[in-house]
Amino acid sequence: MMFFIFSPSAPCAVLGAWPHIIRRGRRLELRTILLLTAALLLSSCATLDAILATPTAAIPTETPLPSPTYNWFPASATPLAQAFSTQIPTPEMRPGLGTITLTDSLTRPSLWDTATSDDGSAEILSGQLNLAAQSKVFMYSLRHDLSADNFYVEMIATPNLCRGSDTYGILVRANAVAYYRFSISCDGAVSAERNSVGKRQILQSPVGSNDAPHGAPGQVRMGVWAVGDEMRFFLNDHFQFNIIDANYPAGTVGVFVNSVNETPIVVSFSELTIRNVDASP
Repeated sequence: MMFFIFSPSAPCAVLGAWPHIIRRGRRLELRTILLLTAALLLSSCATLDAILATPTAAIPTETPLPSPTYNWFPASATPLAQAFSTQIPTPEMRPGLGTITLTDSLTRPSLWDTATSDDGSAEILSGQLNLAAQSKVFMYSLRHDLSADNFYVEMIATPNLCRGSDTYGILVRANAVAYYRFSISCDGAVSAERNSVGKRQILQSPVGSNDAPHGAPGQVRMGVWAVGDEMRFFLNDHFQFNIIDANYPAGTVGVFVNSVNETPIVVSFSELTIRNVDASP
């Protein structure tokens, strides 16, 4: 029995060997089988040639869309130089300042009220008037032999122990029972009031100030311009506020401390200067 192995990858090459195989056959059946096989192979070869001859359609590849290009630094118009409005200068807040009429280096205790007790003390030492008050105590000291109506007074305050809403400051147009009180609180606010025989009248409610020291240690130069019924308060030459009140037209000057908390307050005052002020328009 004769077997034929056909390679699917090369059927035409196998077919080319069939004439030699046919010559060797002796029987009709074998020839018939061979002829039929040859026909099949010829048909397969033609089909294969047709397949190979037919071009394979190329599968179109999808072209990706271009990714958007971001302009991270877009062009912008060149800004024009900004024109700032010219501010109108503020008027002189201390008009009419004249010559110095009094200076005090605080070396003579007899010129000030001094005292020492369990509640507080007022002492002059080394060119300073030192005021101390225990919790809930108000302590003040007035300058003797002085009475002024229109003036500008300055004095330096140096808080040494000062907390929260405790206050210290300067008294003007003062006497033993009445005065105007300009206050600085230890938390950085300023205010003013009128006092008469223990009765207080608020003339300026507390308002925050960048010129007021916050607690201790610190230092600030206080100033009061007083002409007629108007008084203006300054810290470090910066205007703070003004009040209008005609109750006390003249008096001396002084300083004070007031503890409203559970701790004492200690402040030193120095360099008193008073100038005359021309009140004419």
